[in-house]
Order: sequence, then C-alpha cells, then structure tokens
Amino acid sequence: MKVKDLKHLYYFEKLLEEANNELVRQAKNEGGIALGYTCFHMPEVLLNIGKCFSVRLRAPQMGSMEIATYYMSNGSCEYCRALLERAMEGSYKFLDAMAGVDACEAMNRCMENMELLKINDPEKKNFFWTNVDVPYSDDEDCVRHLTEQLRRKILHPLHDKFGVDISESEIRKAVAEHNEVCRLITEIGEFRKIENPVSTGYEFHVLTLATYVCPKYLIIDKLRETLEELKSREPDKKKKFRVKVVMVGSEVDDPDLIKLIEDTGALVVADRFCYGSFPGRQQIVLNDSEDVLTQIVRKNLKETECPRHCALHKIKYRYDRAAQLFEEFHADGIIYEQMKFCTYWSYERTLASHVISEEYEIPTLSIDRPYRSGMSGQLRTRVQAFVESLEIKKIKARQGLKRQGEE
Repeated sequence: MKVKDLKHLYYFEKLLEEANNELVRQAKNEGGIALGYTCFHMPEVLLNIGKCFSVRLRAPQMGSMEIATYYMSNGSCEYCRALLERAMEGSYKFLDAMAGVDACEAMNRCMENMELLKINDPEKKNFFWTNVDVPYSDDEDCVRHLTEQLRRKILHPLHDKFGVDISESEIRKAVAEHNEVCRLITEIGEFRKIENPVSTGYEFHVLTLATYVCPKYLIIDKLRETLEELKSREPDKKKKFRVKVVMVGSEVDDPDLIKLIEDTGALVVADRFCYGSFPGRQQIVLNDSEDVLTQIVRKNLKETECPRHCALHKIKYRYDRAAQLFEEFHADGIIYEQMKFCTYWSYERTLASHVISEEYEIPTLSIDRPYRSGMSGQLRTRVQAFVESLEIKKIKARQGLKRQGEE
C-alpha cells in the first residue's frame, strides 16, 4: 500500500513557487513589514520582531540569467546571479528592507547591483539597505563586533524608520516564536532516524523551506497538524529507498534536487546545508544574566557551519558535525555538494570530501551543481553510481559478518 501524501504538502509546495507568496501577501495586508535576507549569518530571529517578518530570498522556477550575468559574470555564483535576475524583474518589490551580510564577494556584488539599480519599490520611502560585517571566527571579540553591527545596522533602523519596538522583551517574544517553529521542524526531522522513515527528504525539505520564506505565525498551525499526522503515519511496507544519505554543503533551496537524489534510491535523512535544518532550526536557549542580542549572536557564531569561518577549530567542527549526523541518522554515506563557482564551498568540498572519506572512513560523494539541477542527467548518473557503491559495501559487510558467525 502506497503512503498517502501529507495533508498540507501541496499547500506548502505552492508557497514555494514565488517569493511574494500567498502568506507574504496576507501578512503585508495585515500591516506586516517584509524584511529580505539571504544568509544564516543574519540572525533570522531579529527580523521577526513585532510586526516584522523575514523572507529568505530564493529564485523559484528560474530560467535565463543572461542580464544578471552581464552585470556580474558567468564565473560567479549562480544563486547570486539568479537573485539579481529576479530582482531586476521586479520580484522583490514587496520587500520593505533588505538585510544583507558581507559574506562573500558574489553576494556583495549581487546586493550592490540591486541597490544601484534601485530594484526596490520607490514608493516605499522608509525602505533601507544594510550590509552587516560578519567575523571569520567565534571568539568573544567577534561576538562583541557582530552584536554592535546588528544593533546599529538592523535594530536601530527598524526602530527609527518603522517604529518597531526593539526592547529585550520584544526580542524574547520573537525568540519564543522562533523556538516553537524550530521545535516542530526538529520533531518532524526525528522521524527520519527510524529504520523505515515515515517521511521523505523531499517532504522535509519542502516543510523546512516554507519556514524560511513565509511569516511564521501563518504556517505554525499547519506544521503542528503535520507533526501529528506523521505520528500516526504508517510507512510503506516495502522500503522505497536503497540507501540513506546525509547531504552537506552550500545553498540548496530546490526541492527538485532532493527529489532527483531520492529517485535514484538514496533517501536524504539529514540536511546540513544553507536553507536546511542544520543549522538554522535549532532552538535558542536564553538565560536571564546577559542581554538577549549578545546571546543570539554567540549562538549564531558558534553554530554556523559556513566555510567562511576558516579558523582551524571551526573547520574541525564542520567535519565532526558531518560525521555526527551520519551516525545519528544511521546513514550509509554523505553527499558533499557545492553550488558552481561558490568560492568558499569549492575549497571546503574538495578538502572535506577527502578528509571525511579517508580519515573518518565515511563513504562520500563530491559534486558541484548549478542553481537549478533537478533535471540534470549527469548528476543523476553520478548519484546512481554512488548508491550502487554503497549497496555493494553493505553486501560485503553482511557477508563478512556471516563468515565471522560461521567461524
């Protein structure tokens, strides 16, 4: 018997078809302030204070990027070019501010072009651009620096231009709502640890993406319903997958990529990539002895898994986290993926895939891919070959155990 689709899956899929989706429009009509951002280094919870709500930018159903390529280059990150193309088409005029971070040269160039080309709605007189300087490590000097940046470049402009209450109590309210979404996504993700999971990586990615691009208060009830639905959902009696994999890497906001991988027989059980649940959907535990902004910043810097953090202890942290997820989710291998022309991830993927394979002894597939890759025949072939190699490894392991038992 085939497992039925989740009740709200189609609803969530529709929300991912455009940046200015149904719930964004509803929140705007209710007086909400839409704040665009692109990166984990911008603490999402700070963009959800009071009547503000965050929208992490994507370029769904992206076609040609010819104009953006003219302004940037064909050797720059396709994600950044896709955003610029969509911005010039007018897709982000609904935004009331853009909160950027100085994360990489391609994104800096993308944001610079957006601002110079005035892609925002000129009728929005309070619209502001900001770009936060992000440190390269996580020591206390870095925490203090980023705390000052966020207070001056995010919180103060929100208060001055929109009258947003930026008090400790309001930030704590935003943290509480953020934590509830994280709790629900984490509990839904836990079902992927069982031997025959009751949800797919594709379904989980759709749900997780929706929490990044929609006002949280408008989707939280459907997330609760989905969690309850999964608690009683029966998996297929016969497994639909051949192996389990952890995906690690750069920006992924394309459910079709996850679907392609799962169509080869590799169930994606953990998502340690930008726009995934690791990191980004872990609760923020606050104390009462320190200001809330400092605590948020420290957590963000400690938990980021971006290769922009190049201190040795941060590199080791990323390797250990990949191995930890491999063990926790009972995976058979890891897929290290990288957006084409991503400067930071090109170095990280090349070295990390070798280290994880050789030193941690975890089977690893290393790939680079375009922004939209759900129809890539070449990628499908590579993943299929990896799945077959993992199956052979499992067969050999079982044969070895059998021989040991006979002896």
